[in-house]
Amino acid sequence: MRPMLIAVMTAMALTAGAPTASARQSAATEDTAPARPAVTVTRDGDAWTAEFALDRDAPVWAFFRSALIQESRRPWRLDQWRVVTPGVVLERAGNYDILRAADGGPVPRRVSIAFTPRSENLEADYASLSFTDGSVALPSGQFDVFPLSSVAEAAAAPQDLNGYPVEAEAATVTWRDRAGPVLFRGARVAEATASEADTYVLFGRADMVETPRLVTVTDPALPAWVSSRIQDFAPRVADLYTARLGPGQTDRPTVMLSWAGPTDGVTSMGGSVMPGLIVMRFEGTGVLEPTARVSSAARWFIGHESAHFWLGQTVRYERARDAWITEGGADLMAVRALQAIDPDYDAKGELQREVDDCVRLAVAPVTEAAERGEHRAFYACGAVFAMAAEAVQERATGGDWFDFLRPLIDASRADGVLTRDEWLEALDAVSGDGSLRRDMETLLDVGSPEAGEIVAGLLERSGVTVRREDGRVVLT
Repeated sequence: MRPMLIAVMTAMALTAGAPTASARQSAATEDTAPARPAVTVTRDGDAWTAEFALDRDAPVWAFFRSALIQESRRPWRLDQWRVVTPGVVLERAGNYDILRAADGGPVPRRVSIAFTPRSENLEADYASLSFTDGSVALPSGQFDVFPLSSVAEAAAAPQDLNGYPVEAEAATVTWRDRAGPVLFRGARVAEATASEADTYVLFGRADMVETPRLVTVTDPALPAWVSSRIQDFAPRVADLYTARLGPGQTDRPTVMLSWAGPTDGVTSMGGSVMPGLIVMRFEGTGVLEPTARVSSAARWFIGHESAHFWLGQTVRYERARDAWITEGGADLMAVRALQAIDPDYDAKGELQREVDDCVRLAVAPVTEAAERGEHRAFYACGAVFAMAAEAVQERATGGDWFDFLRPLIDASRADGVLTRDEWLEALDAVSGDGSLRRDMETLLDVGSPEAGEIVAGLLERSGVTVRREDGRVVLT
């Protein structure tokens, strides 16, 4: 039997994403139109096309969202996309999928691509979703591009583009379906056009149910208990987060639920969050019935994804290497929410997994985990750091993780950014112990073959009781 896989990805997540709008630098163009790249995405039956109208001459155009497939670490785009325009090559350079002219000159201003969307498990990025009724949901960001001067520059471009001089405005993308309306930001429209939409666009008629607190778009073949549990639990956990942290990014999210089928021996739940939208993908025979184990995992999954409307959407991290702030923080939010709602929930078991994984992965720098394909380090070590912050908060005021977190969120609402220094300075202020920060920075920036001892000492000095058992750090 394959173990349960809970692959969680978030909107601000651990990937080479487009920089924020303020980080982009517009470059003047000559007498060309449009003033920014434009893309038209069309479904016509089983045929999909993306027509690119590029706004300037450049020998290379790179795709902001260029994640690898989780299992193979191969670029997904090279298998799913085919360039129709003669003389244009789609290939990989460093962290990015790129379009380049075969002759080394500028890429033609008009490029046509045919593609076949396929649902893949990507490394901390948004993947296309396929529904059993033929509906398909595409993440809007996969069509955004930026120009570069050479393949060598593309190969050298960093995975985190915040602060990198991107000389282009965000692409304007239009989505249309010859069969009828598309679903865009919770509404059916004849076609949708937007720049930096940061959402999924649904082609097809997947079932949509609206309530005062939630909109669900559900694969008709998804086991019925999943959507029922989400419709019941998501508003409850959102109410708890609102009571403890103040308003989040939305109070009526859309939840999009896809079903990859009853694969034998698999229990898989993966997902991501965008503004106003939670996307979940379920797979495997292990999901067919709501066993206690699977039901508990599903509630935790909902709790983690919902947490990102506060930690990830209301406030985000400054750099992709700081994803431990939102991912580990959301993990502990979900654990504490489930404890409050379900007294039988095994919080200790979940937190022990966080400790085990952090010790295993922090032998190398956590801040470089994305480059190694070890995104789990952001979740696990971020949760360990959150546990330490919670413990010092309890010792100082009798409070908990939400009490540590709320002042940070409130102080960052104006600019929407919670930086690493702000988080660690809050820890210093509450704990009065600078060694906690030093240990965290060692794991973040250097890693250590003695990661277990560092984690054990960090937790002990914070007030979390642990024991060492055959080299393992065990929560007691």
